[in-house]
Amino acid sequence: MTRSVRRTRRTLQVAGASVAALLALSACSSSGDDSSATTKSDTSTATPKLSGSITVFAAASLQESFTTLKADFEKAHPGTRVNFSFGGSDSLAAQITSGAPADVFAAASAKTMAIVTDKKDTAATPATFVRNQLEIATLPGNPDKISSLKDLTKSSLKVVLCDKTVPCGAAAQKALDASKLKLTPVSYEEDVKSALNKVVLKEADAAVVYKTDVKAAGSKVEGVEFPESANAVNDYPIALLKNAPNPTVAKAFIALVQSAEGRQVLNDAGFLKP
Repeated sequence: MTRSVRRTRRTLQVAGASVAALLALSACSSSGDDSSATTKSDTSTATPKLSGSITVFAAASLQESFTTLKADFEKAHPGTRVNFSFGGSDSLAAQITSGAPADVFAAASAKTMAIVTDKKDTAATPATFVRNQLEIATLPGNPDKISSLKDLTKSSLKVVLCDKTVPCGAAAQKALDASKLKLTPVSYEEDVKSALNKVVLKEADAAVVYKTDVKAAGSKVEGVEFPESANAVNDYPIALLKNAPNPTVAKAFIALVQSAEGRQVLNDAGFLKP
């Protein structure tokens, strides 16, 4: 074999080794790029951690169930806090349209929610998440033997209603009108909890409230159902507010309310499915 041939073979071997090394390096680099791309992709799609507080304006009848959901929410999202302002839906709506800072509004009727939407103070279309039906709350043991809506018209009874501007009061009046009954209460209360409390404190013999409030009161009152209530069922809408200080957390809380978990808590409290 000539010296020239040997030199040529040696050159080809070196070149081959260099190509193999370059290919291996390229494969490693490519693999690293894919890993980096995957990591970047995973990071970009990860759910951001929620933090900060929100204020929820909610109908008084939601107090027990929303308080339960608050605990669940804050446990699931450490670093968040849910603050509530419970009251009559009409009063809460008036506060919102007057500029009161809040993130979420949950009303006890579509009519009171409309006060807010008409002023364009919501950031999204309100969604009905539950419904509620009326019931008569009497003293424990029902000593006055109240069995119907008509019984409340007896002059010997001290009956309390929610104010007519409040959803529970409007619903009660609707049931009375449909039955062609006239009832003069000893007082009109600003929200359903205030009406119920009159019976709990034995300052009234009966009150027309929601089933959920009778259930929440336990042995402090006794509930009496009446068929006319089926014609005065209230839808409960919830909405994110336009000027919500913390919309991200607010949306997450609304999602919990509308979730299967939220529905279960609300159903357990006596609310009806929407």
